[in-house]
Amino acid sequence: MSSLHRPRRSCLYMPGANARAQEKARDLPADTLILDLEDAVAPEAKEDARGAVAAALAAGGYGKREMVVRMNGLDTEWGRADLAMAAASGAAAVLAPKVTSARDVERLEAALKSAGAPEGFALWIMIETPLAILNIREIAAASIGSPLTTFVMGTNDLAKDYRARMTPDRLAFQAALQLSVAAARAYGLVAIDGVYNDIKNEDGFRAECEQGRDLGFDGKTLIHPSQLEDANRIFAPSGHDVEQAKAVIEAFADPANAGKGVLKVNGKMTELLHLEEARRIVAMDEAIRALAG
Repeated sequence: MSSLHRPRRSCLYMPGANARAQEKARDLPADTLILDLEDAVAPEAKEDARGAVAAALAAGGYGKREMVVRMNGLDTEWGRADLAMAAASGAAAVLAPKVTSARDVERLEAALKSAGAPEGFALWIMIETPLAILNIREIAAASIGSPLTTFVMGTNDLAKDYRARMTPDRLAFQAALQLSVAAARAYGLVAIDGVYNDIKNEDGFRAECEQGRDLGFDGKTLIHPSQLEDANRIFAPSGHDVEQAKAVIEAFADPANAGKGVLKVNGKMTELLHLEEARRIVAMDEAIRALAG
């Protein structure tokens, strides 16, 4: 399964210091589990949490779930040890906070090389500061030839730095969200939406998932298992979308349509540019079914 076609509908943060939560996570229907050593862990517990995460990853049992370690910043006293542990742990990626420039990406790449990260080990980064938004194009461009594959939006940190209100429509963050998606798509990266804080507000959560999907995000970061079902459903291609995509693929494969750039498929005007998206939808649907199987 290619990295871009891997489902990341639900990316659930799990506190690195909570061994019981990590145990329960083995049975949760999350596409991705992010074992968090940063925000979820108090300074005095950082060392123990790193050991707990390393032990959990060594024990395994997470099945087909994608495992990611969120490290502390590279300039903190814990960052380099977190990164080295993640690189040797068997996880798929490390998630680095507070990236603000291409230079930050280059430093993280060099640190991963020094740590002996295996081939295919990915770098995910948090987009969570005003400076990151202003530098988003250069940050995305730094992915060329590097292990950087994924943007994760840190909307809580953006709200703090913006001094903005977290309104249901996320008005204050529309530019940041849209620019991040644009940069990710321009450079072939995955884009994951930020968290929704009001765990008990299920309608609000669903609405924000739908907004993130409509903006083009691949999935959403989550803070509670109760959010998994809705995220998995909303960020998956609908049955109607999959059937239409298959019809588009079949129509362009029909020898009778050879050489045609525009077709009518199920009453919809369809161009060759729609064929690529149709193939992506079908590939994602197949990947989701493979994870569930």
